Amino acid sequence: MRPRTASAVLLATLGLAANAHAFTPAGDDVLYDVGDEAFEGYLAAAEGEARGTVLIVHDWDGLGDYERQRADMLAEQGYDAFAVDLFGQGNRPATTEARQAATRALYEDRERMRTLTLAGLAEARNQGAAETTVVIGYCFGGAVALEIARSSEAEGVAGYTSFHGGLGTPEGQAWPEEVPPLLIAHGGADSAVPMSDVATLTEELEAAGATYEIQVYSGAPHGFTEFGSDRYQERADEKSWAAFLEFLDEVL
Repeated sequence: MRPRTASAVLLATLGLAANAHAFTPAGDDVLYDVGDEAFEGYLAAAEGEARGTVLIVHDWDGLGDYERQRADMLAEQGYDAFAVDLFGQGNRPATTEARQAATRALYEDRERMRTLTLAGLAEARNQGAAETTVVIGYCFGGAVALEIARSSEAEGVAGYTSFHGGLGTPEGQAWPEEVPPLLIAHGGADSAVPMSDVATLTEELEAAGATYEIQVYSGAPHGFTEFGSDRYQERADEKSWAAFLEFLDEVL
């Protein structure tokens, strides 16, 4: 079966977003352990032979139906999709304070951040997901995707994508000479991640000789892809999703 177009997928998902109660996950929640800690990811498998795998890193509220929807959309396009859990089974912070604490703990322990993300990648492959992978993330997850890209610790990764994610390079880190292609989707009206961060990242990637593309969407605030939120901007969401599908076509 030929994958649906990006516009068709967006229209279908927008309908679900407008009626959140109607969303029924097509994939499966996956329980897995990292050391002696329990985590709960989500796997949406492509029908037939997958074109590759997309590893999804969640926002600061943990893995929820938003990531499940995105995974299902990717499965319909012919990709295996695994949404990784970085907070732990049952830890889905509901308040701003709790979300800040959960993300701060990982920002301050980058080794743990990388370990948990790579463990999720390993679990996706243990579940039968295709080996060649693109790592993506939303907001906090976007910063995680770039952390993994800088580390060069992930094997079998063909590209990285950040949707309205943090773009700063931590002190003591630098971009390696060889890094898979990157796609950065950023809102022009993002007050949390200013355009100065975009300019700095551009300079860093140019200095490293990286292959990258940065898309900036006018008037789009931080979190512009989040269905049903007051920050959602349909135009930027549709354009960034179409750009991402083209990116997958190129690297997978």
